[in-house]
Amino acid sequence: MNDLRREDAVQGSHGGRVGEHSGIVKAEGLTKQVTTPDHVLTIVRHASFEVRSGEAVAIIGASGSGKSTLLGLLAGLDVPSSGRVWISGEDLFALSEDGRARLRGRMVGFVFQSFQLLPALTALENVMLPLELNGGPDPEGRARRVLDRVGLAERLGHYPRQLSGGEQQRVAVARAFVTEPRLLFADEPTGNLDSETGEQVIELLFEMNRERGATLVLVTHDAELARRCDRRMHIAAGEITHED
Repeated sequence: MNDLRREDAVQGSHGGRVGEHSGIVKAEGLTKQVTTPDHVLTIVRHASFEVRSGEAVAIIGASGSGKSTLLGLLAGLDVPSSGRVWISGEDLFALSEDGRARLRGRMVGFVFQSFQLLPALTALENVMLPLELNGGPDPEGRARRVLDRVGLAERLGHYPRQLSGGEQQRVAVARAFVTEPRLLFADEPTGNLDSETGEQVIELLFEMNRERGATLVLVTHDAELARRCDRRMHIAAGEITHED
């Protein structure tokens, strides 16, 4: 896997060197455009920033501001029109699509608004899946332990359709953390939940984040939730307007 060989540093676009010391995530000039019959639509415009290891960072903006597209670019789920992303010193878009998938399998966890659970698998099987794909040891034992940690020890054999929305998101949180990722991306993780259930899931997300020491990049339109993060990046019309 030469495309995933860890290097001490990779060459930056301005002749500099980007390594572990620069942060776990670095974006430089990140732009995403979509061509329509009438014009070119810019969804993300020249985003440049770093996220330090262990930080909790919120990307906050209104619906349609480009924040979910930006998250997808940072994770390599989407390809930019221009610009670069490094994850832990590796130039994400210098890798093939398979190479990016392997990097995510090694380092990244995801929690989505729509849960993204496989309906034909039980809660236990959904959480075991990333371990099985990575060839990790004792997938069932590890999945059972993390499901117990999120309060679902009695629901292991239930399918997603048999679980409430909050329970499904807890399964998604367990799945995200079971591989012990260094980096966690969360896209509106409470968007489909009522306020009380959403608060429980957020508490769990931050607790697991602290326990595991993972870096958290959280997309949200909720200013109160964003304030709980170490840093907030505000995005409007695809452009990061300011940080606080």
